[in-house]
Amino acid sequence: MAATIPAAVTLGKMHHVAFRCRDAEQTRWFYADVLGLKPAAGVILDTVPGLGDDTPYMHIFFELGDGSFVAFFDAPETADPAWFERKDSFDMHIALEAKDEADMLAMQQRIRSFGIKCAGPIDHGFVRSVYMYDPNGIQVEITVRAPGHDAVMAEEAAALPRHLAEWSDRTSATKIARFGTEAMVLRGSAPRKGED
Repeated sequence: MAATIPAAVTLGKMHHVAFRCRDAEQTRWFYADVLGLKPAAGVILDTVPGLGDDTPYMHIFFELGDGSFVAFFDAPETADPAWFERKDSFDMHIALEAKDEADMLAMQQRIRSFGIKCAGPIDHGFVRSVYMYDPNGIQVEITVRAPGHDAVMAEEAAALPRHLAEWSDRTSATKIARFGTEAMVLRGSAPRKGED
């Protein structure tokens, strides 16, 4: 007998995204003093909730205009220095949305006034963006929606199933060679016994 999959509930906005940071104060400087985000919370814990691992860390949160947060973990005892090297934007970046082009450009000037390189704007067709790196090697993008943003997104949403099928066909052999067949097993499948 096939298992019944419960209906998905609607998830609202993102509550937070979280990353490791090299230093909580240095990160506070960048996100609060440079970008102007509101420092929202900071806790110091000696054990990891749910795991009980003895890993002292500080967890800090910065609030965005919509009430969502970007958060960081400062856990120097378990940090690998290589993690804080600049990451390729394909690997990781944070995109924060400005109200309009004037606000995006004003933020670019503000960021540069702190001596931080801020590239752009780059026109992606559906958004325009400026880019910089935070102290943790994470690329931060400040973006604004282009006038045709919603139409472009609707068109791309309609094409998504076809594009996914084409891309999967095109890249499956490369992915199996790089990651093995296990990486391909879970694609589109129900949980296997014992994985629920």
